[in-house]
Amino acid sequence: MSETAPVLPPAPAPTPAPVGKGRIFSWSLWDWGSAAFQAVVTTFVFGVYITQPAFGPEHEVTAQLGTALLIAGIVVALLAPITGQLSDAAGRRKLWLGITTAVTVGCTALLALVAPEPSFLMLGLVLLAIGNVAFEFASVSYNAMLSQVSTNANVGRVSGFGWGMGYLGGIVLLAILLVGFIFPDPGWFGVTHEGGWNIRVAMLVSATWFALSAIPVFFAVPEIPADPARKPGIRGVLTAYGTLVRTIRELWRTARQTLFFLIASAVFRDGLAGVFTFGGVIAARSFGFDPTTVIIFAIAANVVAGLATISAGFAEDRVGAKPIMIWSLACMILSALLVFILAPLGTWVFWVFGLLLCIFVGPVQSASRSFLTRLIPAGREGEIFGLYATTGRAVSFLAPGAFTLAVTLGGSAIFGILGIALVLIVGLILLLPVRAARVPGTPAAEAAPSR
Repeated sequence: MSETAPVLPPAPAPTPAPVGKGRIFSWSLWDWGSAAFQAVVTTFVFGVYITQPAFGPEHEVTAQLGTALLIAGIVVALLAPITGQLSDAAGRRKLWLGITTAVTVGCTALLALVAPEPSFLMLGLVLLAIGNVAFEFASVSYNAMLSQVSTNANVGRVSGFGWGMGYLGGIVLLAILLVGFIFPDPGWFGVTHEGGWNIRVAMLVSATWFALSAIPVFFAVPEIPADPARKPGIRGVLTAYGTLVRTIRELWRTARQTLFFLIASAVFRDGLAGVFTFGGVIAARSFGFDPTTVIIFAIAANVVAGLATISAGFAEDRVGAKPIMIWSLACMILSALLVFILAPLGTWVFWVFGLLLCIFVGPVQSASRSFLTRLIPAGREGEIFGLYATTGRAVSFLAPGAFTLAVTLGGSAIFGILGIALVLIVGLILLLPVRAARVPGTPAAEAAPSR
């Protein structure tokens, strides 16, 4: 028996008008700019900067950074579903996106105050944690907008285009910062490395980049209507968790496949995060990449991931999101195993199969977002994408745990890639039995087969 029930009783929604390319492009520019926080702040630049010896003993600083991000993750897991729910009910999705984007930009700019001294460590950690929380909340609203800029016929390529723009935007900004400020001393405008000013100015540039890129979406995408049947405000906050429990029960009764998908995607998305989180460690420890080579590889990896994601989006609208996810995960697992098996042959192995692995990261992420979008009735996008964020946070220990265990048992960093592959395998196994609901207008390949 195929699943035909919706996620929840759909809220009243106006008949959607054709979506112009200008609106799609404006929406995707937020993705383009948001990589300033993901790639520059959390991954390649500030996250590395704040763990330098100037801030204190490396093991202590790293532990404090991990604690700050853990707290941020807990806050997101607890609040993301109800904030998405309340913004849906009040018809304030765009307003909430604006507020959380502004907080993220503000935190990024204030990181310029963090000088390389132990007394500034706490300031940096607090700003980084608040920025992470705000960015995750903003992502919930942004992802919820996907249904406003796409139809069932093109949601795959729209999602892929946005996600690909995020990869490419991050790399363009990172390249500018590396050439202009981070590597040269002095850099552009006479900025030197003394006092960490090369990194601190990079934070100001990143904040400006994100702010300017985010502006178009607020003019191009209309606000959603409020749902008079739901009560936002103080009463809404007090009852939101009860509503969340009812939502999960409703998913279990009438749209169980959607709940199964939330669980499966949480697992394999954590594996995807592990690829970029620990890829640099494996490159440096197992293949002898120096820091500059690691950054060059990271740029190449993001470029191929971005281009592949945009291309896969077009394929997805023809064959469906689930086949894209399955084949991409399978290719990633195979590539990871080849990196491990062929590692003794030299650095070319990581360049070839490491990049091949990265090609499939973006398509899985984008297809996961569009797959879920097809299952959500109008007016409930923020609520379900909030739950999507929460399930992801709930299992965010899997990839780090599997990586650490594999390295411990194997005695070398190269074994860590087997831990990441294991998480991807579990996610793939959980995904295989998930069936998509039949939604009017959805491509035939996306419809669930009758049983």
